[in-house]
Amino acid sequence: MKELIHVLIIDDHPAIVEALLVMFTVKGLEHYEFTIDVAVDCESGVKKIDESLKIKTYDIIFFDVSMPPTLDGQIVSGEDLAIYAKKVSPTSKIIIYTMFNQSSRIHNILKNANPDGFISKSDLRSRDFANVVVTILKDPPYYSTTIKKYFRNQSIRVEDPILDEVNRKIIFHLSVGVKTKDLSDYVNLSLSSINKRKLQIKNILNIEKSSDHEMIEEARKRGLI
Repeated sequence: MKELIHVLIIDDHPAIVEALLVMFTVKGLEHYEFTIDVAVDCESGVKKIDESLKIKTYDIIFFDVSMPPTLDGQIVSGEDLAIYAKKVSPTSKIIIYTMFNQSSRIHNILKNANPDGFISKSDLRSRDFANVVVTILKDPPYYSTTIKKYFRNQSIRVEDPILDEVNRKIIFHLSVGVKTKDLSDYVNLSLSSINKRKLQIKNILNIEKSSDHEMIEEARKRGLI
């Protein structure tokens, strides 16, 4: 009898979703039967995950990093959504995949989300997919070639900055035009705490005397938003 595996794919790119759906039919996965749901943004992703808690939690959840935020602005990326999923559905295996290959972005995702699988989209190939799925189910973690290169470079690099979930929300909302005085509507902090956080972010990025615009551009350049 085949083992039934419940899967959720959260991605707003139809071509990537279609490619993943096809990959679940590759050789090496014949012993599994997959039921696959799809969400196209953080809002529908939260809804799918919450609904699954009442019936049958997902065995595997795939997250693209860059996705439209939730309507309330509390979850602004696939990274944040993966952190949420780990909290509410701890038995689910978390796979994050992304186009970002900057060491800063990889470092932050590993530290903040600690996924069971981490794949660069440039490494996502059908010939490797069976190994990805089986490893995630039986003996995680799975890291693709690009991510493994990051680990090899750790010994010769200065450690990348880490921005926690709140700091990333602050930068994200500033980057889409939210004024500092209105940030309390999106993060559960007072205005004085938000200003302290902004100073902290600039310190982490080594741009203490820079403007908010320069802070956003530096974070974007490092792949942190």
